[in-house]
Amino acid sequence: MSVVDDPARPKPHPGNARRPTSGLFRAFWRWHFYASAVVVPVLLVLAVTGLVYLFRFQIEPLLHPDLMRVEHAQGQLTQPWQTQLEAVQEADPGATVVSFTEPAGVDDSSRFTVETAQGLTRDVFVDPYTVRVLGSLDPDSTISGTAVRLHADLMAGRLGDTLLELGACWAIVMAVTGYVLFFRGRRARRRQRLAGAPNARLRSLHARTGVFVGVGLLLLVVSGLPWTGVWGEQVQRLATDRGTSMWAEDPGALSDPTSTLDESLPHSHHAVPWGQGKSPVPQSNPQDDDEVSAADLDTAVEVGSRSGLAHPMTVALPSDERGVYSVIGYAFDDPTAERTVHVDRFGGQAVSTYGYDDYPALAKVVSQGIALHEGRRFGTVNFWVTALFCVAVVVSCVTGPLMWWRRRPRGAGSVGAPRGRMPFAASPLLAVLVVGLAVLLPVFGASLVLVLLLDRFVVRRVPGLARRLDAAR
Repeated sequence: MSVVDDPARPKPHPGNARRPTSGLFRAFWRWHFYASAVVVPVLLVLAVTGLVYLFRFQIEPLLHPDLMRVEHAQGQLTQPWQTQLEAVQEADPGATVVSFTEPAGVDDSSRFTVETAQGLTRDVFVDPYTVRVLGSLDPDSTISGTAVRLHADLMAGRLGDTLLELGACWAIVMAVTGYVLFFRGRRARRRQRLAGAPNARLRSLHARTGVFVGVGLLLLVVSGLPWTGVWGEQVQRLATDRGTSMWAEDPGALSDPTSTLDESLPHSHHAVPWGQGKSPVPQSNPQDDDEVSAADLDTAVEVGSRSGLAHPMTVALPSDERGVYSVIGYAFDDPTAERTVHVDRFGGQAVSTYGYDDYPALAKVVSQGIALHEGRRFGTVNFWVTALFCVAVVVSCVTGPLMWWRRRPRGAGSVGAPRGRMPFAASPLLAVLVVGLAVLLPVFGASLVLVLLLDRFVVRRVPGLARRLDAAR
């Protein structure tokens, strides 16, 4: 939700300096108005990049058909995965192959993620039928890869992550205040529509869109908070201190291929038993120093198949001589199917298996939340509802500022904000709720304290600022 117009607000005029400032409606309206300055830019970025992310499997093959698509004749068989791996290694001897992902369909290419001698990540594509190396690209430079990085931290590291977290926290304020304005102002909006008042349809469009956006916004903000750098880190630290985890890390075997285009991987699959000291780190076990590796990429895929992993699989290659093949089953639309089998590179047997059933309870919740957040938990329905939500967010972010632009006071020396104060003293429950939200969300809490202090000791005491920002005195 964004800036809304008060249907009962009188038109600004020179003598309107004593407009009412009491009541929850005007207070919530003012907070909704000013929160939009922070929330609207953030939500626009998240909605647009989220929409691109949703359609990445359609966008990238259209933009890179020479790399991601191959011609397949009926009856044509794929060549061994190890043969394809060797072709990639021969094409760039200085690169280290990090992972391999099976083709998702008969007309898809195989993908190998490599780290170049310069330390750069590249996705190398191979025709699985002819073993011809088709080329490579930087996954982070694609439209989808750029969208992912913007969605994560605005491509600005910790600062960008904090700004996104700030916007997400204030989005909760936007949603709550928006619902108050929607229900309290519905009769006035109806009267204005019937009277044919200017911008009445725009106000109604914004309000009705906001009803849908508000619910999804609260859900997506909550499910996205585990990724944040402040709230997420603090909760993870508290969870770890209590013997559980939102995520987990696999320090003994590489199981996180670096390609931003690889979505066969479970996002929450970072916690493993040995990471919590409950089981030994899985390692390959050569019989003697001179023994040559008996297992290869095909062996790893075959062991994964026998272990019940779903295709297409992703295989993280051993990072050193004692490393293992980490075979990750496809579980894109079902977090409960997330499972990784670690395969000994010498004997070819599974030395460890870790999956959803082994996750701490908190990690299971996070895994389900992430799948819902990314529009993949409930199949096509989840996908299209999430896509519609992203479009609705864009509509809401555009109609809100457009309403303000049309009704802004011209030549009055103010931004045209509603006047009102939150009646914390008269509404203890409201004060408790706001304080509770501020404690639960530290970034929101810090920004709230700053806003209240500026409003109390700067804005209200400087006549020019008070007039321009329509502060109630």
